[in-house]
Amino acid sequence: MKILVCVSKVPDTTTKIAFTDNNTKFNEAGVQFIANPYDEWYALVRAVELKEQLGGEVCVINVGPAANEQVIRKCLAIGADKAIRVDAEPSDALFVAKQIAAQASGYDMILLGKETIDYNGSVLGGMLAELLDLPYVSLSSKLEMDGTSATITRDIEGGKEVLKVSTPFVASAQKGMAEARIPNMRGIMQARSKPLEVVAAVDAQPGSKVQSYALPEAKGDVKLIDPEQMDELVRLLHEEAKVI
Repeated sequence: MKILVCVSKVPDTTTKIAFTDNNTKFNEAGVQFIANPYDEWYALVRAVELKEQLGGEVCVINVGPAANEQVIRKCLAIGADKAIRVDAEPSDALFVAKQIAAQASGYDMILLGKETIDYNGSVLGGMLAELLDLPYVSLSSKLEMDGTSATITRDIEGGKEVLKVSTPFVASAQKGMAEARIPNMRGIMQARSKPLEVVAAVDAQPGSKVQSYALPEAKGDVKLIDPEQMDELVRLLHEEAKVI
């Protein structure tokens, strides 16, 4: 079984966000970057588990510059067998999907996280499946294989849905798919010698352009209301918070 796992590089969740170039570009100065947790903890780890159970090969793919290779090597340390880095700046989700699609032939499944923790767009999986003309299952929390058939559980509003799909397919993963793994020393040492192929980007145009970024409004001060003053609490919720 050959599994392709799409991995993004994202700012650490403790990063202080700032913008440059008239609020059109994320300021990367002093920022610590990590592998997108949904890609690493759930999609990648489940792929490695399936390889350990059924045999096969796990390849990770990333679209980005050479600086991304530190994140890619961590994925190799967790258990991926090889990696591909498409040498291009990931300008938008459609551009990234086109780059991955150009490298994604011959795989039994393509896994990725349900979203990245920086943009939270949740659009790459659907775009990739459309470009490859493959079935797509989003928000997967469990994936089991029986030959060439996968049973996938996904969360829906008010419950869960169980689907069966034949390989090849694309699926996005979320919490429940697997338990995060920490690379051990053996894995870290092996990652140094695992193949990391750098490929040129294919000719593709992005589908969108950033006009500007803006930080959310700062939170206001907390107001404490006497529990005996319920009328005042209702008035504030209605007139100021506007939640009722």
